[in-house]
Amino acid sequence: MRLGSKAAGPGRAAGWSALIRRTADRGGGVAGRQSPSPSQFRVRTPAICSTSGAMPELPSSERKKRGMPLHQVSIESPGPTMKGCVFNFDVPMPEVPPSGARIRVMCAGVCYRSKRSMSINSGASLSSIGSDHSSCSNKGVRDTSLFPGFEVAGQIESFGENVDPKCGLKVGDNVIVYPYIGCPEGYAEYVAVEDVQYLVKVPDEVPMPVASMLPSGGLWAMNSVFTARQYVEKLLEERGDKGKVNVLVVGTGGLALWAIRIGRHYFPEWTEGQAVRLTVAVLRDEGLQSITEQEHQKVNIVQWSEDCYETQLIERTINACEGNVDIIIDFAANPRSMNRSLKCLSKGGVIVIGAETAQRYVSRFESVAQASDQTIVPVEMGSLEQLHTLVHLIASKKVEPPPYNLFPSDKAEEVFMKLGRAKIHGRAILHFDPIPDAPET
Repeated sequence: MRLGSKAAGPGRAAGWSALIRRTADRGGGVAGRQSPSPSQFRVRTPAICSTSGAMPELPSSERKKRGMPLHQVSIESPGPTMKGCVFNFDVPMPEVPPSGARIRVMCAGVCYRSKRSMSINSGASLSSIGSDHSSCSNKGVRDTSLFPGFEVAGQIESFGENVDPKCGLKVGDNVIVYPYIGCPEGYAEYVAVEDVQYLVKVPDEVPMPVASMLPSGGLWAMNSVFTARQYVEKLLEERGDKGKVNVLVVGTGGLALWAIRIGRHYFPEWTEGQAVRLTVAVLRDEGLQSITEQEHQKVNIVQWSEDCYETQLIERTINACEGNVDIIIDFAANPRSMNRSLKCLSKGGVIVIGAETAQRYVSRFESVAQASDQTIVPVEMGSLEQLHTLVHLIASKKVEPPPYNLFPSDKAEEVFMKLGRAKIHGRAILHFDPIPDAPET
């Protein structure tokens, strides 16, 4: 098996600083980090819910003026009952970095990506990919911290003393935060960004809930499309004018929709039936609801119902694609979908998956891929330049964002339980203060 090189970018969604965790029953603090003293934060109720007759919460800006603690949400690994996995904390106001800024968080997407992402390149060994070590910048992160919240959209509250006044940003600007190494968790009312270069201004045409989907999901899908495109072009060149390339996108969540729409903009042949035959594998029946009628006419649809036998799903997919698939972009990547994808893949084919998925599954599926000379290509988060481009595409309405659902942050437990039961169609976005002209779900 060949391990494809990752897509280049100046930063990755890795090395997130540790979330403050509740450790009273665990007899210790966060690994690699000194436990905060009671004066630093006050633990609130684990179950995030309001009590009838309780005083209404003050907005974060008002609590800041009064010197009151600020709120932060920690989403941990759920138990069998999906309860007790969301915690609220009161935390101090973060200091403003000298070359950075402090951001008042307005929206934070419930993330796709895990707590860290290793650097994987063509020279990495399978043993190193399968390892689970942390870098110095993220050794405080716990294994149970699955959702650090690095899809952050908010307003600039203040700048550090060393920031150039001509940096192109000003206090009050709406921005999103590029997920650089060491970026702070976003499920808090304020975050400190160490350098203003990681802030991307959000135009007025882009709603803040939509903006919060860009730094992780949208950017990762964009990088996946451009990575797959390299292999598409190579195959088209080899096959000549009459050749066709079969591309399969697995999943109909936000990532798959991002990929289809970004691909359609940059590479019209993906959905015009010219040189590329595009098929989408939907994982649930409701996944069809996310695909517009126009998109439905441009792409093939195959349903991967978990009630069917694997042999049936593989045969169904190959029939829908009119043959084995040349390139697969797998956003669902779990053991069953990986095994299925590899069996639908042609000899010498390529499967594009997230770098974190590659860490878990490359060694596991080595023998299957090796037998057919198939390549697994890990894709990291995209570049800062790609994020700027994506914002422009959304603002100019050249790419339509996937549907989303907006929830107040104090409903995080309820949201997470609904996500676990597939009760939310579209992205789930948390907000800390009311967002003007943004209807809640």
